[in-house]
Amino acid sequence: MSESPTEFVRRYAQLSPVSAVPEIRLHQAAEPIGLWELTEGEFRSEQPPPFWAFAWAGGQALARYLLDHPETVAGRRVLDLACGSGLVAVAAARAGATEVLAVDIDRMALAAVEVNAEANGVTVAGELGDILDGDARDAQVVLAGDVFYSQAMANRVLRFLLRASRAGAHVLVGDPERAYLPRERFTPVAGYDIPVTVALESVRVKHSRVWELTKVTSTTGGTEGRDRTG
Repeated sequence: MSESPTEFVRRYAQLSPVSAVPEIRLHQAAEPIGLWELTEGEFRSEQPPPFWAFAWAGGQALARYLLDHPETVAGRRVLDLACGSGLVAVAAARAGATEVLAVDIDRMALAAVEVNAEANGVTVAGELGDILDGDARDAQVVLAGDVFYSQAMANRVLRFLLRASRAGAHVLVGDPERAYLPRERFTPVAGYDIPVTVALESVRVKHSRVWELTKVTSTTGGTEGRDRTG
């Protein structure tokens, strides 16, 4: 009998502290290529390499910020968009969020969220699917780490985040200076030097910022038809 996704995560990703957020432990791969080859079979990801197996710089920055500023999410309903490993979701739960929903299109990511939440003694709900054409449900805080890695993704994510803001959500993103971050829409609130995997980022440290989306209301200028990235 083949392994379940959660069994796969536990077997091939070692539970270890996150470099910039050592209070949190995640199941992480030592290097990307071997695990990528393993996922080419039954557990193949739609977006290789397996994003769920690494603590990406933007997510680490955002998780660090939440633990340092728990009032950001304490007592609130939180959505972690494109959650990957669930690092940001786990941090939100650790910081006192009342409910945390982690969403991703990769079922292996949802398996990673399950085992990582368990390892850290918190509760995180997972949802499999692409919700970018929808809304943030009843989330009071929307979090997204490392989502501006392509123009197409940036366009869709920005439209989603603007809708969430119009509905009243507080929106924060973590980003390691990716080219497609629409900076004109955000205000930086914190910055961190994050240790990263050379095989993934070609450097050992990436400066990463936490950005707050400029609040959007129904009377604020700029409809979805005018949304753009910089």
